[in-house]
Amino acid sequence: MIGLILVGAVAGFLAGISPCILPLLPVVLVAGAARPVTDSAGPAEPTTASTGTTASRGGLARPLAVVLGLVLSFSVLILAGSEIISLLHLPADSLRDAGIALLALVGLGYLIPPLGALLERPFARIRVRRPNGSGGGFALGLALGVLYVPCAGPVLAAITVVGATHRVGLTAVFVTAAFAIGTAVPLLAVALAGGQLSRRLTAIRRRAPQARVVGGVVLIGMAVAIAFNAFQGLEQDVPSYSSALQGSAKVRSELNSLTGVKQTSLTKCNSSATTLVDCGPAPNFTGITAWLNTPGGKPLTMAGLRGKVVLVDFWTYSCINCQRTLPHVEAWYSRYAKDGFVVVGVHTPEFAFEHVVSNVIAQSAALGVHYPVAVDDNYATWNAYDNEYWPADYLIDAQGNVRHVAFGEGDYSTTEKLIRTLLADAHPGLALPPPTNVPDRTPTGELSPETYVGYDRLQYLVPSTDVVENAPSAYQFPASLPLGGMGLSGTWTEHAEEATAGPHAELELGFLAQDVYLVMGGQGSVSVSINGKHMQTIQVAGIPRLYTLYSANAVTSGTMLLQMSPGVQAYDFTFG
Repeated sequence: MIGLILVGAVAGFLAGISPCILPLLPVVLVAGAARPVTDSAGPAEPTTASTGTTASRGGLARPLAVVLGLVLSFSVLILAGSEIISLLHLPADSLRDAGIALLALVGLGYLIPPLGALLERPFARIRVRRPNGSGGGFALGLALGVLYVPCAGPVLAAITVVGATHRVGLTAVFVTAAFAIGTAVPLLAVALAGGQLSRRLTAIRRRAPQARVVGGVVLIGMAVAIAFNAFQGLEQDVPSYSSALQGSAKVRSELNSLTGVKQTSLTKCNSSATTLVDCGPAPNFTGITAWLNTPGGKPLTMAGLRGKVVLVDFWTYSCINCQRTLPHVEAWYSRYAKDGFVVVGVHTPEFAFEHVVSNVIAQSAALGVHYPVAVDDNYATWNAYDNEYWPADYLIDAQGNVRHVAFGEGDYSTTEKLIRTLLADAHPGLALPPPTNVPDRTPTGELSPETYVGYDRLQYLVPSTDVVENAPSAYQFPASLPLGGMGLSGTWTEHAEEATAGPHAELELGFLAQDVYLVMGGQGSVSVSINGKHMQTIQVAGIPRLYTLYSANAVTSGTMLLQMSPGVQAYDFTFG
């Protein structure tokens, strides 16, 4: 446990210096500045007896109070947040909203001295000296603990799972405290810098009321920016600095013990291997909602498939990467089924509409999927395999052991070669048919990144600060659209996973691709233009699915304009 606690502290420290916490640094810097003492008559500036100059009464008290509040609220909420929400029957975002409100309230306390004194009053009893702003700093730290979401990594993910599944034990508490303290160390340094700045700069000493106003404006401005997800792109783009440390075999084993999740040998399987490897026994199909393409819809089991060579293919029907893989998987199934080869497509949904079994049935048929499909709506089999990708293939030999793992598109010839090897091993003397010859359409070279339209992952919208969630709102195209950017015009209703077109709805996209796809739902028409030239009009109807907007002979860059009739839903752009 001691080693895990040390790793938690180091992981917290690395998260505290990572760019994903940049949005909170101005708040911490302002929080560290000592606030002038206030009384009923208004602000006053105490002076030292010897020099008569303005003295800071904050010292270490205020920065420590800010960090103490952050550590306390972060630790409690990360471990007990889901329990609190459940007991109080609150919406999932209620704690975050409360943190934003508290941050704004403390900002108002900077602007309105009587309100600031009122905020400090509940903490006055725990201090011997006259209130000096540390109480308000503690309240601000409580708000930051709610809002602080460091770069994701295995340690924080494990702590979150512990809280969400109500498995909080002594080890979990210690690891959480270590993580919070580790991440508080660099933030304390920033807060102390703010205090030093306020004490040393003559202009600030002479103009303390004005500095307090500036601090209040910064806090309120940051509260508004966080409320509108202004930093979402930054948080998504920056990787974790601590993943290498947290990803060691020993640490991952301890984290799995902490969460109660059984570690599998699949996490260590080399996905770049071009020969057969031994990755251990294949997990059984778990928590499947429905089975498609099996006799009578009956379930399959790994024990029942013993003696067969099995390919477990994780996919979801609206994923273009999966769709490009399907012809190869279907061809292997058709070619080798009579020789003892079985494919099981595990359909694990990405969007809410992919949870609907009837949608999966319809789209599986439309995409020409004839092999068995396990509908994994609850991610139970996905988690059993420790999977993280769409598509992902796990090749299993006749004894039930995983012998090859492949993530993403491409290198189909290697997978087929290994399928043939395992079939030959399982049936000595078997005369196999010739290999399949399906064209590999895996894109090569640079392409536009996957671009979501719903606000949960709205990363490339220009400008990104004007999104109104779950309500119709008018938008305007930006003056210029960069390559990879997306703009909206007319009326749109932004939902978590998609945006629904209203009157005069248009969408502009700067792309680099040979093929452009968009998952759409609802009902209506979509006019597609490229660089001002009309290309086609698409009729959208039925269940949400992937539509081809543009297809060329080579990769090209351009600006796409979509004019959508009211009611059309836009989910996610992908490129080929």
